[in-house]
Amino acid sequence: MSKDTDPRVSPYTDEELEYFKEIIIKKRTEAEQDLEMLQSAIRESTENASDESAYSYHMADAGTDAQEREKTYMLFNRTKKFIRYLDDALVRIKNKTYGVCRVTGKKISKGRLEAVPHTQISIEAKLKQK
Repeated sequence: MSKDTDPRVSPYTDEELEYFKEIIIKKRTEAEQDLEMLQSAIRESTENASDESAYSYHMADAGTDAQEREKTYMLFNRTKKFIRYLDDALVRIKNKTYGVCRVTGKKISKGRLEAVPHTQISIEAKLKQK
């Protein structure tokens, strides 16, 4: 459905949308910092893995390191995805379609948006998904 024909618009005032925008920007800034930290950890882990050191490297240590690297990559990808969701929410604020449940078409509660500012689903719709 194109945004020109979508009759749904945000049930929130411009002031409320600005409030949510500030929450999203704050969360995005924190996520960007996390992403930088994870990138640094990945770089360091990769350098250490390729580092030929003088001491003997036990297989169990290598396995643990690989597992930690995998966990860091997973967190990195999850954080990138979270940032994309936040960016999408900022677009919805700009288009004034923020705060409308994409399942029910009803207003998403302020409390839910404060807790999960990138959500597109109301509590009612989320509970029905389970």
